[in-house]
Amino acid sequence: MDNVLTFKQGRVPLLISMPHAGVRLTPAVQAGLIPEAQSLPDTDWHIPRLYAFAEELGASTLAAQYSRFVIDLNRPSDDKPLYAGATTGLYPATLFDGVPLFREGLEPTPAERATYLEHIWAPYHATLQQELARLKAEFGYALLFDAHSIRSLIPHLFDGKLPDFNLGTFNGASCDGQLAAELTAVCARHSDYRHVLNGRFKGGHITRHYGNPGQNIHGVQLELAQCNYMEEFEPFRYRPDLAEPTQVVLRELLQGMLAWGAKHYSA
Repeated sequence: MDNVLTFKQGRVPLLISMPHAGVRLTPAVQAGLIPEAQSLPDTDWHIPRLYAFAEELGASTLAAQYSRFVIDLNRPSDDKPLYAGATTGLYPATLFDGVPLFREGLEPTPAERATYLEHIWAPYHATLQQELARLKAEFGYALLFDAHSIRSLIPHLFDGKLPDFNLGTFNGASCDGQLAAELTAVCARHSDYRHVLNGRFKGGHITRHYGNPGQNIHGVQLELAQCNYMEEFEPFRYRPDLAEPTQVVLRELLQGMLAWGAKHYSA
């Protein structure tokens, strides 16, 4: 397995992680998926395109190339559940709707999955860890923004329609409270969108594991409702008319993180 990730090093103390943007499949996974899963419906579609402006800001970017149906990079390697209730694991067994992901008896073998852990999961996390260490060494601190998206209506996972911007800081454990307040204030200025902090999505493994304000590493997850930039159903078209206003908010969120870091660590 090659080309498991795309990494671009930036010039400011911000890393944007995109662990669920990948669409590549291994032969074993592709052969076993149910027909409804062949279109990869639970992908964080178009996230690298949506955040393409981040290069102008000088941010580092890290994006997965393999689908979460192969291995979920936002889950711990021991597959310990992150959320109570319905969720998906390191090796997803169901679609977000609760339907079994693989045809009976056609799941990848334990040996195949061990290979995915070694050759897909591990390189992504090694790159993430190394870049955060580089940023902290150069700037004295590091900012991590874990970028996700999800269909706005998934009754199996949550009630009602999801807010547009779902910020997660693991209930305040992954970043400084003042930074979280700055980000929620950015969202509040855009009243056309609904937002929540630490609602249904509090941050997955990446936010929880790497965000450590005591060590000057501040991690935030954004789960963005896909209706704000794309068509939520197949063929999952990108919608520039929706995406461009959403990118205004995303840009302000990232600029807000950078401004907060510069002010907080120059004091």
